[in-house]
Amino acid sequence: MGLWQVLKSQFLCHLIICYVFLVSGLIINVVQICTLPLWLLNKQLARRINVRLGYCVSSQMVAALEWWSGTECTLYTEPESYQLYGKENAIVVLNHRFELDFLCGWTFCERFGVLGSSKVLAKKELSYVPIIGWMWYFLEIVFCKRKWEEDRRTVAESLQNLHDYPENFWFLLFCEGTRFTPKKHQISMQVAESKGLPKLKYHLLPRTKGFWVTVQNLRGTAAAVYDSSLNFRNNQTPTLRDILNGKKYHADLYVRRIPLEAIPEDEAECAAWLHKLYQEKDSFQEHYTQTGRFPGPIVTPPRRPWPLINWLFWACLLLYPLGLFLAQLISSGSTLTIVASVVLCSAASFGVRWMIGQTEINRGSSYGNKEVPLNNN
Repeated sequence: MGLWQVLKSQFLCHLIICYVFLVSGLIINVVQICTLPLWLLNKQLARRINVRLGYCVSSQMVAALEWWSGTECTLYTEPESYQLYGKENAIVVLNHRFELDFLCGWTFCERFGVLGSSKVLAKKELSYVPIIGWMWYFLEIVFCKRKWEEDRRTVAESLQNLHDYPENFWFLLFCEGTRFTPKKHQISMQVAESKGLPKLKYHLLPRTKGFWVTVQNLRGTAAAVYDSSLNFRNNQTPTLRDILNGKKYHADLYVRRIPLEAIPEDEAECAAWLHKLYQEKDSFQEHYTQTGRFPGPIVTPPRRPWPLINWLFWACLLLYPLGLFLAQLISSGSTLTIVASVVLCSAASFGVRWMIGQTEINRGSSYGNKEVPLNNN
């Protein structure tokens, strides 16, 4: 292990990363709150400002993946589709097997310049989480309670609000509704058998109602669906803790572009179309398992410097006053002040590690774990 790799694993480095992320995130949240009056005067300008503010937060996590851990991303896609990425609104259908699948999705967004404006369908509880959740609120992220009777109307209204969005956006969607685990897969396949659906080996059954509502409400706004499948080489299963420790991985992402007009408008036909899509996704995963690669050509977008530049800006802005404060603290010799500062830093570190812990597979939601047949429609 080299000196640089040893440095990456040190607690002090992690503390600095956590400090910069937490303090800059809270500052950005406050600035976002200050944009509220602007929404009444110029909604589109407020949206553009919040896109850039949101980028300042989310790109720090992308910088950790790309620049701190050095993780590489290889993209498998058709050249003609590649030319359209970042130049149109799209619905991105992602598989949900890894703790880093959302971060790799963000990296995909970053490399095509739509990270700040990217959207997700997230559970309502996340809107109350400082930094990420509050940032998402101002980015008009679509929140749901996972109760279809309530979600159908609120999700449709949130999607309708995006029709006049001033910048290109990607709507990232995990149709399985929850992250893959062996237990959830077993229950999901029991549902497939009871409904007469083909069984899947690498995915859970997709939740078709949410997909149909998304497609119907973004018709005329989104141009295509990007069907995406993610794998990590050598059967690795990286975590955010690994990224914080600077461990390097290699992600392979397969993306195919499907024009939105190719998706049926009828709900039942759309559901059948989505089930067929997941059968195809399963075959792509099987191909990767057998060959170590996805089908199709490799067209890898270059890594952009902006996430790193953004992190360095915030680090310089926030570490200098922190250094002055620590120097004064040490020179003061006050035991009480020093202890209080150590407690505060430890609390900040614990806070970030807690947020990281929420992404771990064994800490995932119980959604899909019921021992009774689930309604996957």
